[in-house]
Order: sequence, then structure tokens, then C-alpha cells
Amino acid sequence: MTILGREYRVACRPQERDELLACAQYVDKKMASVRQSGKVLGADRIAVLVALQLAQELFGMRNADGVPVADLRRRLRELNDLASEMLTPQERLF
Repeated sequence: MTILGREYRVACRPQERDELLACAQYVDKKMASVRQSGKVLGADRIAVLVALQLAQELFGMRNADGVPVADLRRRLRELNDLASEMLTPQERLF
């Protein structure tokens, strides 16, 4: 895979290859966009800015109803813990 004109080799399972290549293309486009803006020089600075942009995208992700994904994950963990607590006494019966 190539990111910002540099070749990278990354080991992955065969079933992960297409997703990894898609991610690399996404990162490459983001980095090229930052570089083309002309405001940032140096691959390391571009990488840091793109990493921050990607982190912001990830934190801002929401489901179709507008609920932040992080909140959904937290709530699912809470429900899973509650289910485990409720089922533990039942396991002792068998």
C-alpha cells in the first residue's frame, strides 16, 4: 500500500486485506488533502493533523438516530453486565 507517496508493507489476515487497503486509501486521501492545502509542511506534521482529524471523526460518529456511537457502546456494556448479574443466580439452579 502507498500513503503519501511512500510504500508500506503491513501484515494482515487475508480476510482483512480489502478493508486495510481501503483504510490506507482513505488515509492517503486525507494526507494528500492536507499537503495540498500548503499550510502544513513535513510528513510527520501532516500525519499528526490527519490522526487528529480521524480521531475527531471517530468521536463524532453517530448512529442513524443521532445517538453517539460511544454512548451506544457504553449502554450495551451496561446491559450486558446487568444480564450477567441477573443470570448468575439462575446458573446455580442447574
